[in-house]
Amino acid sequence: MTTDTEEPPLTIDELAARAGVTVRTVRFYGTKGLLPPPVLGPRRVGHYGREHLARLALIEELQHQGMTLAGIERYLRRLPPDLSAHDLAVHRAVVASWAPDTVETITREELRRRAGRPLGDEDVRRLVAMGVVRPVDDGYEADLGLLRLGVGLLDVPLSQEAIFAAREVLLEHSRAAARALSQLFRGEVAERDARDVRSLSAHMHPLVVQALLTAFQRSLKEELGEWLAASSEPGGSGAG
Repeated sequence: MTTDTEEPPLTIDELAARAGVTVRTVRFYGTKGLLPPPVLGPRRVGHYGREHLARLALIEELQHQGMTLAGIERYLRRLPPDLSAHDLAVHRAVVASWAPDTVETITREELRRRAGRPLGDEDVRRLVAMGVVRPVDDGYEADLGLLRLGVGLLDVPLSQEAIFAAREVLLEHSRAAARALSQLFRGEVAERDARDVRSLSAHMHPLVVQALLTAFQRSLKEELGEWLAASSEPGGSGAG
């Protein structure tokens, strides 16, 4: 795995600080094969990239779900070794979706640690505006399932209004898809024992989430491809 060329590489100390873990933990994960080796730079200093940071975030999420170290090793072994930071973030989103809504009261320092990056006052205000965190007397109430997504949106070159509009579009269509799928599955489980229904739900939830993510990614890629192709043509809406 190569380090990300769009951002300066990280030393092991910088990687640990960004991920909110210790250097010892990073080295331990490396010896267990959970993290790919760093790229060696001048004087054989190890350099880490965004993929390493994203993989640490995925490991943290798997731990939050109660997975053992052996289980995490098995999970990561099934993943292609050259996944990008974006692909790893998608996997983390799928893992996080298995858990119930998790809202915790945390301090400003813990908020920064969970975010995996420094947060200025304006960043926190935007997270509050997005409904990801809410100020309380002892710090912030943070929706941990949305925190990484909200932090990622801080760097997206879109206006706050566009982000809110996109959120409403996603909520509207995801609810419609959930309603339609729920009605479809009800017909399949109507005559089954309640335990069978719970078992089917537990198995279907991650599969449905993965299917929706995959379908959405492909559809969005096609839509953006068509838009970019049209805008690059002479007289296209994106020309000039």
